[in-house]
Amino acid sequence: MFAIALTLAGIASFIELGLWQTRRAHEKTELFAAFAGIAQQQPGSLVAARASGTPSHYPLVRVDGHFDPDHAYILDNQVRDGRAGVMLFDVFAPVDGGAALLANRGFLPRDARGARPSVPPPPFGDQTITALYAPPPGSGIRMGGNALPAQSAWPKTSIYFDIGEIAADLGRPLDPRVLLLMPASTDAGGGTFVREWKPEVFPPERHLAYAFTWYLFAAVCAAAFVIVHWRQQEKST
Repeated sequence: MFAIALTLAGIASFIELGLWQTRRAHEKTELFAAFAGIAQQQPGSLVAARASGTPSHYPLVRVDGHFDPDHAYILDNQVRDGRAGVMLFDVFAPVDGGAALLANRGFLPRDARGARPSVPPPPFGDQTITALYAPPPGSGIRMGGNALPAQSAWPKTSIYFDIGEIAADLGRPLDPRVLLLMPASTDAGGGTFVREWKPEVFPPERHLAYAFTWYLFAAVCAAAFVIVHWRQQEKST
């Protein structure tokens, strides 16, 4: 009886895990669909976006402020459409106060020789930008600790992204989220940057693959139970 109960519990657990991954796939499908249509939305205020507090929501905002011309960060080892390159983050201070934000101006590909691209300076003076108010990129793998304080030249380069450590390096508080600049935003770099934003989360296909694995485990357990039980019945007769 114990073996039967254990097998049934295992099958039920595997099925529940499969259902959970299936639900997550549906949620991610909705998120990607909503993300794809954000550019057609009317931008709101940064104040309202900060107050919403919804982790999975990527509101489109219009923000007045100015870029810090002296401080920027390059996130290296990035890939877009099979091309290696970097992401450029500038510090943007909103005029309505509050913490400054890191504004992702976009992706810059390396050249054919693999050399890092030159970084266009941010626009000078008061600016109105349109951007997605989004979570920061994944932190990546820390190698050799945080090298930002040891770097003297700007922009500073890292393959590890941590808002808290960047804020400490700047000596000023930063918003825990970042701004992903939209293609139409004012920018001194013109059409240099690639700005094709997607949620930095597992795609729905990954969750469906996990769900299939859990369902497969449940099927294997059920098949093994039936085979063992059938063989025991044969031996008893």
